[in-house]
Amino acid sequence: MGDALRTYGTLARVWLRAAAQYPVSMVLLGVASAAIAGLDAAGIGLLFARVHRLGGFGAAQVLFLYATSQLAFVLSDALLGNADLLARHVREGTFDAMLLRPVSPLVQVATEEYSPRRFAKLVLPAVLLAVVLPRLDTDWTAGRVAMVPVMVVSGTAIFCGFWVLVASVQFVLLESHGAGKALTFGGSFLTQYPMSVFARDFVRGVTFAVPLAFVNWQPALYVLDRPDPLGLPAAARLASPAVAVAVCGLAALAWRAGLRRYRSTGS
Repeated sequence: MGDALRTYGTLARVWLRAAAQYPVSMVLLGVASAAIAGLDAAGIGLLFARVHRLGGFGAAQVLFLYATSQLAFVLSDALLGNADLLARHVREGTFDAMLLRPVSPLVQVATEEYSPRRFAKLVLPAVLLAVVLPRLDTDWTAGRVAMVPVMVVSGTAIFCGFWVLVASVQFVLLESHGAGKALTFGGSFLTQYPMSVFARDFVRGVTFAVPLAFVNWQPALYVLDRPDPLGLPAAARLASPAVAVAVCGLAALAWRAGLRRYRSTGS
């Protein structure tokens, strides 16, 4: 594990240095990425220009959900988002070359064409989180303060697990790229809003089947001291780290199973 992380850092630095050879392009792409990322936040702002509450939550609370969701997703996208391109490597035969190198193929796929513009998307949610935290009407106990970074880290790990699961499916279904985006990018969009705006059966699905509710919804209920619309026990508010471990464990098993099943294209 330690060797894989060191190799990941080395390969990422190589690609970052390559991108830095064209500083103007790098800066412009970063600014464009940050601006595009701000459209969702602008949409929330426009929404609250017409309504005062959304699913029982005020503007500051919804922006808190948005900021924590986006921090988790953007970090996961920066770390493992390129794993979604596995099908392309399999079709082109370049994945065979990765298997011959003494480096984890997942690390190679994840760091290929590593770009700093992915991190530009972190700016807006980080600023929003810093702005809305003092405006949340909640009793800031030590547990609630600690939960904020814990939920971001746990959400990042859950999304990382999803990226690897999506990649693992591509060993079998090369054309599953679009369906995978429904889980990753679709999950990112879903977790920006209170789950209370969705039907109860749908919320049950994203709680027990696809655990998107543990990215930020359940821990946010703890931070905001709000009841769970599904009536889940209080322990569910603290379950995000355990869910993250379970999702990452499942993703690791799926990746290894995909590697065992993989057959070279012969190209």
